[in-house]
Amino acid sequence: MDFDEAITILENQARRSILQHLVKEPHYPLQLSELLDISQQAVMKHIKVLEKAGFIEAEIVPSEKGGPPKKMYKVNQSFSLRLDLGPELFKAEHRTIPAGGPMRLSNKLPTELDSVIDRLGTRRDLSMSEAMNILSDLDSSLEKIDRQRDAIIALHQQIMMKTSKEVSENAESYEERMMAREMMTQPRRPLDLDMFSQNLRIQESHAEDIMENIRDRLMRDFVTNNDNFVSADKDTPLPWWLIK
Repeated sequence: MDFDEAITILENQARRSILQHLVKEPHYPLQLSELLDISQQAVMKHIKVLEKAGFIEAEIVPSEKGGPPKKMYKVNQSFSLRLDLGPELFKAEHRTIPAGGPMRLSNKLPTELDSVIDRLGTRRDLSMSEAMNILSDLDSSLEKIDRQRDAIIALHQQIMMKTSKEVSENAESYEERMMAREMMTQPRRPLDLDMFSQNLRIQESHAEDIMENIRDRLMRDFVTNNDNFVSADKDTPLPWWLIK
């Protein structure tokens, strides 16, 4: 599932309310109907959507009164949705929450939580008071990380905004401006020219020409701004801006 699929399902408030109850413990449809004050038929309609998307799954539970077994529903996915939006800023992500116990997760956690890992060890059970103390530490760590992430996102946005004028002045077309911004948004990943062409409804050959223009400008900027030489094979023709 990607961000768009997840957000389409979660835009419905009744489904979000159902999930809020199911993350705590499995529920019967009748229980959900009473808790949400909507018909059992409406609950089942939303459950089918959530089940089809893989958000929840059913488990058969024997009846406590000796009747036929009944279905209860529980959440079976762990993920995070992130949306950053602002001038020169749009980032939508669906991220899977990593699985595993404390020891397996320890190398991914901030070092400030080492004491928490030590306290947990291989213990299977915790008292409520112990859990609340540990969860308080985790909440504090999350808040700190969120503040740091917000600051990094804001810095990313500032860099994009400071470069916007140059991109607009140097680009020869709307398509070139869009490609330049796309490359800056994800500088560590190669641009998918086929996808870019489809999104802007242009031929891939046109996109390749635009990419060549941008690469030429980037190389020129690199040499000019850094006072560097660019090495190449002896038969490689020099671009016009290197010929003197």
